[in-house]
Amino acid sequence: MTSTVPNAVQHTDATEPITMFGPDFPYAYDDFLAHPAGIGQIPATEHGTEVAVIGGGLSGIVAAYELMKMGLKPVVYEADRIGGRLRTVGFEGCDPQLTAEMGAMRFPPSSTALQHYIDLVGLETKPFPNPLSPATPSTVVDLKGESHYARTIDDLPQVYRDVMDAWNRCLEEGADFSDMNRAMRERDVPRIREIWSKLVQKLDNQTFYGFLCDSEAFKSFRHREIFGQVGFGTGGWDTDFPNSILEILRVVYTEADDHHRGIVGGSQQLPLRLWDREPQKIVHWPLGTSLSSLHDGEPRPAVTRLNRTAGNRITVTDATGDIRTYPAAIFTGQSWLLLSKIDCDDALFPIDHWTAMERTHYMESSKLFVPVDRPFWLDKDESTGREAMSMTLTDRMTRGTYLLDDGPDRPAVICLSYTWCDDSLKWLPLSPNERMDVMLKSLGEIYPDVDIRKHIIGNPVTVSWENEPWFMGAFKANLPGHYRYQRRLFTHFMQDRLPADRRGLFLAGDDISWTAGWAEGAVQTALNAVWGVMTRFGGATDATNPGPGDVFDDIAPVELPED
Repeated sequence: MTSTVPNAVQHTDATEPITMFGPDFPYAYDDFLAHPAGIGQIPATEHGTEVAVIGGGLSGIVAAYELMKMGLKPVVYEADRIGGRLRTVGFEGCDPQLTAEMGAMRFPPSSTALQHYIDLVGLETKPFPNPLSPATPSTVVDLKGESHYARTIDDLPQVYRDVMDAWNRCLEEGADFSDMNRAMRERDVPRIREIWSKLVQKLDNQTFYGFLCDSEAFKSFRHREIFGQVGFGTGGWDTDFPNSILEILRVVYTEADDHHRGIVGGSQQLPLRLWDREPQKIVHWPLGTSLSSLHDGEPRPAVTRLNRTAGNRITVTDATGDIRTYPAAIFTGQSWLLLSKIDCDDALFPIDHWTAMERTHYMESSKLFVPVDRPFWLDKDESTGREAMSMTLTDRMTRGTYLLDDGPDRPAVICLSYTWCDDSLKWLPLSPNERMDVMLKSLGEIYPDVDIRKHIIGNPVTVSWENEPWFMGAFKANLPGHYRYQRRLFTHFMQDRLPADRRGLFLAGDDISWTAGWAEGAVQTALNAVWGVMTRFGGATDATNPGPGDVFDDIAPVELPED
């Protein structure tokens, strides 16, 4: 993909992606999953033991699936629907194949642990139409009332290329981009750790915006403003300006914002197919066993209380009042739920971990989709040769508009607006139709000759993740100074470091990972938690395929001083 502001290094082999395994914890999860020895086993005496898995999003379903294969009996609790923020919805009264991705909708090939499961369940992917990507016929950048049509970055005015160059220089000068890119591409763990250790110590207290301002390349406010509104890869990043620059560097180092692909038929198929999948290699359970069959088709309902009981066991109360006690449990929901929606004992975690959860910073995010009769935006203006409408980046209320189709003669979908943070909060008080009206007005000012409304064939669907009661936000984004908190949460699966009376409950989910907002982080932390549960039951990995906990001391995230 040619990003709006490309990476600093133009790679000679664009077909080989970076594996999203670092830089904080440079462990090859994809190799771990692919190894013929499997990811571990438990003693036969523990076969059939129940383990609570709280949350039926991707992290919870991956964890439950792998625990089942080991011979344990995962008991999945889910408050809403299987999938979490892999949420694919249809449009009432429309072709059921016409869908909208309310959460995760684009995935980089660097997410190789995620890709393992996509391949496992037989899903197909296709290029996602990001700004200026090869999958996007054209892009319109509309700032301050002035629109520019482009097929590539070279079609935009010179100032946009100046901004691209400024970002490239900023990354090189302030973040050793080329060196890190090379080290990650070669999986040179010592070099990754050497570069990243210095950067964490240097930049933990720095915002994204401050990082730009410290660069001579971005001394122009105009350049910083354009960069914030247009950004790179997926669009404007000014909503991330207050966040830690370390969060942004993780994205660019791992190429998480590049070469995106969407899942054909919708991302929610992944957890749903894993739920129904009958693995061929399974211990204890008979062939034909699935997560669905172990649950009689439906997960347990929402968890309302978590507490410790005698024997350092985890007791779970659900919305029906049912109380069950487990020797181990994995919590995969957003950590704020433990502070509000779920009644929790203080004894569940050490106080430092509670503090880390309380300090977690979530970003807001909103989307609105409408179904249309056909991809009318591909109609060409005979006088200009341009498409009637393009993928659109703007400083107007809509911010990002995406055009999604399955062919010229089929109904299609427009994501009229995808926004984050303050831009998302602007939509919160409005009903779906009110949101749509404002969006159509904004787009009408960019495309005065296009009547989008006449093509709409159904009601809009929308989401504001900050208003979803079982999410309370879209995804974690660390603020400056939050590295220590994130390290506590990510390393929680190494429970031999915890007091004996604080073990047995494991955290997972993308907000526990170093790459929040990316499904890869959900998968990686699920595998960490599975390793932790396996170890708790006296199990182990094969000597030829060490797990994330086995190599932890060699590649543990940088530890910053507390004093």
